[in-house]
Amino acid sequence: MIRAILFDLDGTLLDRDASIKHFITHQYDRFPAELDKIAKKDYISRFIELDCRGYVWKDKVYQTLVREFGIEAISWADLLEDYEINFMHSCIPFVNLLETLEALTKAGYLLGIITNGLGKFQQRTIQGLGIEKYFQTILISEFEGIRKPDAEIFLRALRNLSILPNESVFIGDHPQTDVMGAKRMGMKSIWKRDLGWQAPEHPDAIIDNLSELPGIVASW
Repeated sequence: MIRAILFDLDGTLLDRDASIKHFITHQYDRFPAELDKIAKKDYISRFIELDCRGYVWKDKVYQTLVREFGIEAISWADLLEDYEINFMHSCIPFVNLLETLEALTKAGYLLGIITNGLGKFQQRTIQGLGIEKYFQTILISEFEGIRKPDAEIFLRALRNLSILPNESVFIGDHPQTDVMGAKRMGMKSIWKRDLGWQAPEHPDAIIDNLSELPGIVASW
């Protein structure tokens, strides 16, 4: 019987691609005097390219932007600080996020998040989505000192919920870090389909919309 449902954050609950585009567009608008010599579309597209879907640290991204565009009126550190403070105001959830969390909560499931990333930044992202109240445990890799797919971070979340692996489900967009990492633990694994990744081998289910989740879990 499934008693707990755990989620990845970026690309699973947070529509990161849409959020990044929203943020970087508004960052350009916040610094018109400092960035006016750069075409807006070029600033946006180059940031997204350098970001590599979140797998490149933003200090490196901004250092490269400043160097390539010859930005002198503002430092890469100031742009990074703006990102760290203001990204939470650009957080865009996937469709049906709140409705799904409400339905799962009403059905009596324990909920958790396991996410890789920087601690305070990911906390702000969760706050930006307005979803913290739904979760009984939230593990962020920087605070935990371990990252998915390390088995210990999954075990730690399950211990926090007093749940066995076979009583739990993990949902994520990354085939290896999320789906196979959880599957190796004996958890059910659901891939939230992302065309940017190659499909994982033998997930227990695949979803395109979070609204599919309550029905799938109930069937188990």
